[in-house]
Amino acid sequence: YLATYSAFGFYHLLPQQHAGVFLIVIVIESMVIAALCDSLVIGLMAVVGGLLTPVLLHSDQDSYRALFTFLAVLDLGVIENTHGHDYVETVMDNVPTEGRVYLDPDTSMSPKSAEAALRAAGGACSAVDAVLSGEARNAFCAVRPPGHHAESSQAMGFCLFNTVAIAARHAQKTAGIEKVAVVDFDVHHGNGTQHSFQNDPNLFYASSHQWPAYPGTGMVQDTGVADNICNLPLNPGDGTDAFRKGYRDRILPALRHFNPDLLIISAGFDAHARDPLASLMLTTEDFVWVTVELLRVARDCCDNRVVSCLEGGYDLNALAESSAGHVRALMTQ
Repeated sequence: YLATYSAFGFYHLLPQQHAGVFLIVIVIESMVIAALCDSLVIGLMAVVGGLLTPVLLHSDQDSYRALFTFLAVLDLGVIENTHGHDYVETVMDNVPTEGRVYLDPDTSMSPKSAEAALRAAGGACSAVDAVLSGEARNAFCAVRPPGHHAESSQAMGFCLFNTVAIAARHAQKTAGIEKVAVVDFDVHHGNGTQHSFQNDPNLFYASSHQWPAYPGTGMVQDTGVADNICNLPLNPGDGTDAFRKGYRDRILPALRHFNPDLLIISAGFDAHARDPLASLMLTTEDFVWVTVELLRVARDCCDNRVVSCLEGGYDLNALAESSAGHVRALMTQ
């Protein structure tokens, strides 16, 4: 990562005819990185990153961004701010070369699952960086697998790594953001996010979800170490009225009271009436409404800084309609 960034600078500073000097600089720098990290592999990665820079600069900007995303997801330390080293190592060691491996009865991995999960986390962290730097007003990360069920040392509910929790910790550790809130309107309670946040007074988690339903967590009496957990269980069959009343009466006031510096949305659309995995009766307009309400809080509390990450949603038409409505609301902020 360091070699690629510096190569970008060297490439623009040095005249193009001095390609030999560029090569020497990158090799020397990579040797230094390898020595500091005590790793020949990291040194070779630095060489590759440095040498790919001019190639990508001559192709297109999207490819260059893709390289940075690729390098970012290789930094497992970002993941380990939320998940323990042993758990991350277990996931990576169990990636199959073919077929599937089950980490729990609901959560399996195919050969590319871990890469997808790492890219999802990397994408969320990149979105946080873009929003906090002012490059983007807000962001929607259309990523899978979802993440909000993954606890610090346990894969659950299709989730390997907790994308929103990783992004929240990333904001705290790299951008000096003190208070981060996550609001989750997926039909299932985000047990993993609550698990990661409940003992940290600078992290807030609110969830609207069906009860009873998987994973069986998310009780009203769960309030966290500093009233930083706010759960809104909804009954099977509940729809627009109960959903909006719950947000007006409980979640939105609690979010305002917490007064976050950054708002992250766990945007699951499986509470839609057409979704097959649960029994809430929300409409596309409900997801647009809650997005607008959350943006109003973000305007007043955190200078409109919002990052949204896709969670569940299993009726493809309802997912498409709801995601589009959610993104349109973000775009009209």
